[in-house]
Amino acid sequence: MANSNLALATRDERGTREVGRALGTACFGALCVALRGPLGAGKTVVVKGMAEGLGMADTVTSPTFTFVNEYHGAGRRLTHADLYRIESYEDLESIGWSDVVLEADVLAVEWAERADGELPTPRIEVALVLGAGDERRVEVHAVGAEAQAALARLQRQGLDSA
Repeated sequence: MANSNLALATRDERGTREVGRALGTACFGALCVALRGPLGAGKTVVVKGMAEGLGMADTVTSPTFTFVNEYHGAGRRLTHADLYRIESYEDLESIGWSDVVLEADVLAVEWAERADGELPTPRIEVALVLGAGDERRVEVHAVGAEAQAALARLQRQGLDSA
């Protein structure tokens, strides 16, 4: 069985976006990507890269005030949720979380810790850890067989390991 963990290092925003692009390329079928990290860690940058990797030309913006944005391209749909302003399960349900999860092709969730216990499987957990300057440590963990297959595809892309 493949390793279900991967640690990557990025030196700048471009590198963080490249991790997202590689992750988008590795996503086949329905999959949740749960993003965690402090403000400014690069969660939206990863999602922008994912959209590119999925073949989408749309410009990704953070859906902080709308909670959910959808992007389409290359026969795929990226659902991008930002849960920064979610404080309770009731808040989560008020945005139609169950429908978002059921209808998503690839679901990218910023501030995923706000939906712990409500995140779907299969999923890839991505933790962004701040380093010096623009450096980031990107810790990736796969939950479920489909996520492990996606992680194996990501590992074969030869990104810089931490």
